[in-house]
Amino acid sequence: MMKDPFALRLLAIFLGFLVDCVLGDPVSLPHPVVFIGKLIFHSEKTLRKLFPKTHRGEFFAGAVMAVFVPVISAAVPFGILFLCRKVSIWLSFAVSVVMCWQIFAARCLRDEALKVVAALKQGGLLAGRKQVSMLVGRDTQELSEEQVLKAAVETVAENTTDGVISPLLFMMLAGPCGGFFYKAVNTMDSMVGYKNEKYLWFGRAAARLDDAANFIPARIAAAAMIAAAGLAGMDAKNAARIFIRDRKKSTSPNAGQTESACAGALHIELLGDAYYFGKLVKKPPVGDPDRRIERADVRRSCILMYGASILLLMICETAGALALLLLH
Repeated sequence: MMKDPFALRLLAIFLGFLVDCVLGDPVSLPHPVVFIGKLIFHSEKTLRKLFPKTHRGEFFAGAVMAVFVPVISAAVPFGILFLCRKVSIWLSFAVSVVMCWQIFAARCLRDEALKVVAALKQGGLLAGRKQVSMLVGRDTQELSEEQVLKAAVETVAENTTDGVISPLLFMMLAGPCGGFFYKAVNTMDSMVGYKNEKYLWFGRAAARLDDAANFIPARIAAAAMIAAAGLAGMDAKNAARIFIRDRKKSTSPNAGQTESACAGALHIELLGDAYYFGKLVKKPPVGDPDRRIERADVRRSCILMYGASILLLMICETAGALALLLLH
């Protein structure tokens, strides 16, 4: 059974998550997402030249990229693992562990969020604004400390889906190839999925694909976050109440799922109006302002993220192991 491909996939995912928890993403090592980003950049540059500079032309150019980039991003690791397996199943397994590690982003998400708190402590509000600007797309020049902290917590809550839960579920379905397919979809959305003049039409297909890829994982992530709130001594009942009430308030069909659960668990209010590229975007708040947000809430959101991730990882691994036992 140990050489069963699915058994090795389960173990590779588990070990990949553990390595990510310990090491995160060392800056000294090249990350596949960087190469995916370069593929997106050059694909956009080429396709914009090939298609007419009309709304229709831009949409079809973006649609071609939305198919091409994820397929290539999955095909490359598939080819690498295929060649490794020709040499040794254990070489293929070792490479799979490394790939799974690179696909997960829990440690990186935690570290980047806590850097915002550290910047506020060491350099004050200006430093906090600068640090959080690396995490969010909104304008940060005029944010108050409370708004900076909100942005950091919202980033952790939303990216619990993008950085951990969605990659986990895609890897459960198709191993590292599925994980890199998802990473390409998510990276495209972060690069071209904007509703501005440049990307309104070109990025539309990528944004819709990202919405579809995260639709089920986001709801699973919210359920896991509510359960994790109870296990971590937070208010799971309120997390469930706010989730049911506010999950559809976000402009994104998916982000509001975990943001509302997080807001409820912490008894704080998230979202609200924000400026993007100098333009005010009206957003209804989620959660209740039972208390003012504080610096410790960033760490609490990270606990929720890790709790939800570990809980779902254990469920997936246990379900996979039971399936293997039943099939053998």
